[in-house]
Amino acid sequence: MSGIYIHIPFCKQACHYCDFHFSTNMGKKEAMVLALIKELELRKVEFKDEVVQTIYFGGGTPSVLNTAEIDQIIGAVYSKYTVVSAPEITLEANPDDLSKEKIEELAKSPINRLSIGIQSFFEEDLKLMNRAHNAQEAEACIALAQVYFDNISIDLIYGIPGMTNERWIANIEKALAFGVSHISSYALTVEPKTALKSFIEKGLIPPVDDELAEVHFHILVRKLEAAGFVNYEISNFGKTGYFSRNNTAYWQGKKYLGIGPSAHSYDGIRRGWNVNNNTKYLKAISQNELPMEVEVLSKTDRYNEYIMTGLRTIWGVSLERIKEEFGGEFHSYLLRQASKKIEDGLLYMEKEHLFVSPKGKFLSDGIAADLFLVNLS
Repeated sequence: MSGIYIHIPFCKQACHYCDFHFSTNMGKKEAMVLALIKELELRKVEFKDEVVQTIYFGGGTPSVLNTAEIDQIIGAVYSKYTVVSAPEITLEANPDDLSKEKIEELAKSPINRLSIGIQSFFEEDLKLMNRAHNAQEAEACIALAQVYFDNISIDLIYGIPGMTNERWIANIEKALAFGVSHISSYALTVEPKTALKSFIEKGLIPPVDDELAEVHFHILVRKLEAAGFVNYEISNFGKTGYFSRNNTAYWQGKKYLGIGPSAHSYDGIRRGWNVNNNTKYLKAISQNELPMEVEVLSKTDRYNEYIMTGLRTIWGVSLERIKEEFGGEFHSYLLRQASKKIEDGLLYMEKEHLFVSPKGKFLSDGIAADLFLVNLS
């Protein structure tokens, strides 16, 4: 299984917490679409033996594209790559873009999955984050989208300064009331060089409370699992048959091609990333050059990545795979490092797989880091 990720580097306005690559200047949007199509052409040799099962439009805000532009890009994938008969094709969208007309147009396109950036159903949270939509649009777009799309995911953010447990529960219950089949939910994080970090440093917004975020996370897991969702990856919850195939492939270490400025690619051995500058990206592509840096992953790098991704999922870390792919020394090291975490109830072993316990789930990245190996090649 392999996938193609397409980064659309444009947004109407900058969210205070976001450190993804984007521009609010739409002047180069048409040129960017043509460059994305050209990059797909330039890189088709990398996937000559692959069958594409997922196409994912991320960003930025992919829903700023019109449907003709989306169709152009998808058409380029089909003309240059081998695609399965029923791929998952996801478009990330913001509520303010999802008018009835836009949703009807998208429903006629090859897009068959919407990932809607709700983040919160409450006005005060949306204003704090500087989202482009309001609470009314958040609710209205889901109801509209459900008329035309079966496969809908929504994003929610917890740990927002000022968000009480009661408001977080109300957010979750509102999502459940709509009957969506997939929810991605993340703790608000303070990234360097973001407006949020500046506002916190100036005392304009209270600091993010990690303990509150952990409480919110456990509330989230409890309520969604009670509603029939599977927490198949730390931040992703899906009902049976609605796990994101794109997300699943990523966390299981499958190959993917990243197209567009700042997009990352992975083939199991090498990781590449495009320049995170629209002007430099457009110039390079116009000269038939790939504006990409590539890193060859060492055995230790690959081991550490497998530990990190495996522990975040319901599939865990296979001890057999560790032994077969990385060798006995890595296997022994993992068992030694994991023993204390198992004693503390943060990890558990079942059928030769290592899993994070419910107690350790919110801390999974830190737990994984303690299992990393840094001194073997």
